[in-house]
Amino acid sequence: METKLYVGNLSYTTTEDDLRTLFTQAGTVKSVLLIKDRDSGRSKGFAFVEMETQAEVEKAIAQFNGSLFDERTINVNIARPREELGRKSYGGGRGGGNWQGNRPRGGDKGGRRRP
Repeated sequence: METKLYVGNLSYTTTEDDLRTLFTQAGTVKSVLLIKDRDSGRSKGFAFVEMETQAEVEKAIAQFNGSLFDERTINVNIARPREELGRKSYGGGRGGGNWQGNRPRGGDKGGRRRP
């Protein structure tokens, strides 16, 4: 039973309090997390809202998904858990195969030379 919602396409001026006020119309809001840029502190335009029950989650999706909020059409869906991102090695060092040693030398740009 997932009670966390993803809310996307938010205005950059939307606050956590704005979202809490909106989602309270669908039930009890346990938490609101507005995602912000770590350097600038500016909103990234999406948030996570946790509701009390599954029924409230379904009501919030039905009520707010595709609706206009702060002059934007917002997306409201069940939040998907973040998948573990495995590190993949593609070989090579920094820059992969595009480092200085692989570039054509002289005036040759890698194309055919004209006779």
